[in-house]
Amino acid sequence: MDEIGKRILAGESVRDALRDVLRSGSSDRRGLAEMARQLRERRKKLRESGRMDGLLSDLRSMLETAVDLERAALFPDPSDDARFAEAILDALPNDVPRALTELSQYSWRSPDAAEVFRQMQERLRRDVIDQQFAGLSQSAQNMSDPQVQAAMAEMMRDLNALLEEHRAGTATDEDYREFIDKHKDFFPDAPATLDEFIDELARQSAAMDRMLASMSPEQRAELSEAMQQALSDMGLQDEMAQLQSHLQALRPEFSRQPGQGLTGDASLGLPDATRALAELGDVESLMSELADAEAMNDLSQLDLDAVERTLGRGMRDDLQAMEQMQRDLAEQGFLIGEGDSLRLSPKAIRRIGQSALRRVFDQINGSERGEHDNQRAGASGEPTGTHRPWRFGDDEAIDVVRSVQNASHRRLATGSSVLLDAEDFAVAETETVTRAAVALLVDQSFSMVMNDTWSAAKTMALALHSLTATSYPLDALQVIGFANLARVVDPMDIPDLEASEIQGTNLQHALMLAGRFLDRHPGSQRIVMVVTDGEPTAHLSGDGGWWFDWPPSQETIMETVAQVDAMTRRRVVISWFRLGDEPRLARFLDEMARRNGGKVLAPSTDRLGDYVISDYVRARKRSA
Repeated sequence: MDEIGKRILAGESVRDALRDVLRSGSSDRRGLAEMARQLRERRKKLRESGRMDGLLSDLRSMLETAVDLERAALFPDPSDDARFAEAILDALPNDVPRALTELSQYSWRSPDAAEVFRQMQERLRRDVIDQQFAGLSQSAQNMSDPQVQAAMAEMMRDLNALLEEHRAGTATDEDYREFIDKHKDFFPDAPATLDEFIDELARQSAAMDRMLASMSPEQRAELSEAMQQALSDMGLQDEMAQLQSHLQALRPEFSRQPGQGLTGDASLGLPDATRALAELGDVESLMSELADAEAMNDLSQLDLDAVERTLGRGMRDDLQAMEQMQRDLAEQGFLIGEGDSLRLSPKAIRRIGQSALRRVFDQINGSERGEHDNQRAGASGEPTGTHRPWRFGDDEAIDVVRSVQNASHRRLATGSSVLLDAEDFAVAETETVTRAAVALLVDQSFSMVMNDTWSAAKTMALALHSLTATSYPLDALQVIGFANLARVVDPMDIPDLEASEIQGTNLQHALMLAGRFLDRHPGSQRIVMVVTDGEPTAHLSGDGGWWFDWPPSQETIMETVAQVDAMTRRRVVISWFRLGDEPRLARFLDEMARRNGGKVLAPSTDRLGDYVISDYVRARKRSA
C-alpha cells in the first residue's frame, strides 16, 4: 500500500499505481517486468537453439554414408549385377523419403551400409513417434520389431477410444487410470489427469504443425512424406491421423496461427525441434497473457502451469504471492472496485497519510530542525474521554480502571490465568485547552506540475491531515486548493487531486474561504499556511466569475492584499511557504509577511513537508 501511495502522490491513477507495483514487484518478489524480461530472453534462446530440418539433414548424411560404403563394396566386383546395383544407387532421388522407399527392397552387398540404412529407418521411426509422444520410443529396444509395433498400435487404438469417450463426455478418471496402467511401459511418467495428458499431446501436435508451416514448401513436403512413410511402415498411419483429429477438436486453442520457427545453426532432431517449438509457443502465449494481465491489473489471466514449465517454480511462486497481495488489498479494504474503475478506500488514504507523515518525520529527524514526532493526542491538559493502548516510551499516566477492565475481558475470552499483561495497559488521551483551526492553502495551478512541486504539495497536505487526525484529533483542518478559483478539498480526495490546467492563481478566493472557515471556530487557535510557487494572477470579479491577467493586474493585487489585511484584523498571522526562486513572487510574499506580521519560508521541494509540519507543531506547542 505504501508503494502504491508513493505513485499516487506522484500523480498516477490508482489503477496505474497498482499496475506499476505489480510490474516492479516487491523487495522479495519478482514482478511482471522481470517475468517479461525472462520471457524475452527465453524466446531468443529457443529461436536460436537449432535448425528445424535437423532430422532430414541427419538422414541425408546417413544416406550418403550408406551409399558410399555400398559403392566401395561394389567397386571390386566386375559383374553385371554390381554395375546394375551401381546404376540403382546413381538413380536415387534427391529427397530422403523416396530414396528410403527405393532402398527398402535393395539387396545390400556391404553389411556396414546395411546397418547404416537400418539405423536410418530406426532413427526416422523413433523421431516420428517421439515428436508426438515425448520419450515413448525409449521403452522400445527395436522400433522395427513387429511385437513393438503391435503394442504401439494397440496403445494408439486404446488412446483414440479414450479420447472419443472424452469428447462424448463419458470418459472417467478411472478410464484414464486403466489406460495408463495397461500401457505404463510407454508412459512411466504420465500426467496425473486426462486433461493434463491431452494438453501435453496437443502442445506437441501444435508444435509439429508450427514446424511444418515454418518450413519451405520443399522441406515441408519432404518431411511430411518421410513421417507418413515411417508411420505407414509401422502400421500407425490411420491411428495417428485419428489422434490428430481428436486433439484439434479437444484443444482448438493449441492450433492457432503458427508463429515463427527456429533459426539456429545446430542440428535438432524431430523431438528436440518440436519440444523447442512447443516451449516457444508457451513463451509467446505467456507474453500475450502478460500484456492482458498488465492492462487489466489481473494476474489470474496468466497460465501458472505454463509459467512453471517455462520459467520455473520460483517465478510461479512469486506471481502467486503478487496475486495474493492484490486480493489482500481488496479483502482488507484498501482498494474498492466499482465496475471498471478502482479507487482508494478511506482506510487506504489514512494509510498513505501515515506513510507520508513518517517520511516527513524521517526528514526532520535527520536534519537540524529538531524532533517533532509526538505520541500524544495533544499537550497535557484536560482528558478527551478517549483511550488507546499503552506503547513503550509513553509518558502519559496509565488509566488504571481501563487497564483492569481490559485484563478482565482478556481473561474471560481466553481463560488465561495471567492477572495483568502488558497488552492490557491503556493510557487516557488528553487535549489542549485551546483547540486549533488550521487552514492549509495549496497552490493548485498548472505551474506546480511544470515546476515538479505538485507531488510534494500533495504529500505534505496528506501528512498534515494524518498528523492532525492522530496527534491533534480535536484540531479542525481545512485544505483549500486554489487555481483560477479556490475550493475546499476533502482530505479523502487529496491522493486523486490534480493540478488545474486553467490559468490562474486565485489567492484572494483561497483567503476568503480560509477566513470563513476560521470564523466558524471562534476561541480556537487559528493557523493559516499558504504554499505557492507563483504570485496572484486571478481574483473574483463582481459578477461572480473570475478574472485572470499576466502580469498580475493592479486589481488582482489589491483584492488579494485586502484579504491578507482581513486576516490581520482577525489577529491571524500567515505562514508563507515559497516554492522556487521567482523574484516577483519573493518580493510579493516578503511584503505580505511584513504587512501581516507573518513569515516567509523557502524550502526546497523535497523539504516542503518538513517545513510545514514543523511550523504547525511549533505553533501548537506555543499554545499549550
